[in-house]
Amino acid sequence: MSVTTSLDGHVGWITLNRPDRMNAINTGLARALREAIESLGAEPAVNVIVIRGSGGNFCAGGDFEEVERLRAQGPVALAELFAAFRAACDAIAGVEIPVIAAVEGSAAAGGFELMQAVDIVLVSETAKIADNHVNYGMVPGGGGTARLPRIIGRQQALGVLLSGDRLSGLDAVRLGLAYRAFPQDEFDDGVARFATRLADRRRDAVITIKRLVAVGIDDGLRAGLDAEMDAVVRHIAGDAGSDSVTAFQSREVRA
Repeated sequence: MSVTTSLDGHVGWITLNRPDRMNAINTGLARALREAIESLGAEPAVNVIVIRGSGGNFCAGGDFEEVERLRAQGPVALAELFAAFRAACDAIAGVEIPVIAAVEGSAAAGGFELMQAVDIVLVSETAKIADNHVNYGMVPGGGGTARLPRIIGRQQALGVLLSGDRLSGLDAVRLGLAYRAFPQDEFDDGVARFATRLADRRRDAVITIKRLVAVGIDDGLRAGLDAEMDAVVRHIAGDAGSDSVTAFQSREVRA
């Protein structure tokens, strides 16, 4: 199986499972990834999804053998691979709950673009991250030219895309590509602790925050502010209100 799933408490784990190919993306893996995201995202018991790679690498990008095979068949066949990968990335935005990428080892080309599609990225300090398409005279095809400038800005995005430079996990945090970096020997425990802590948050608050951030980015500041005001009023006026206010009051008393 090119993708496996498991459940640990309220955390759903998705593992890219082609270790002999450094988890390179082919059409089958892309379709299986989309299905796994949608399946776990629809489970009421799952509050967080974590995507990771097997064999010590996250994802080395597209499978060159499959790309060559599909290229020989023509543009229609080749487009199926990129459409399948886009659907997997779109599924991340389509599920209510947050999706985390746990990145160690290689995260290149399509693997780097998968990082850009998730909600939160956690990295090993020693990860090897790059959009290396340009090094081979290629053009990104998994969303990198559209997503990367929105994450790190035009100047940094063009520098990363056009240089093909390799970034470490610490570089990724510095640029805003990742939230937190862990030493490699603490990586698994650090990711598990972070995911478990997030999974224990009040579910409706977490999914509302994810939705509001997307509205603000996709629809603009004014729409985001309007959506936030409506959401917070509904949240406090509803069942969450008494619990939330009590929690704030208790915190103030302790402080």
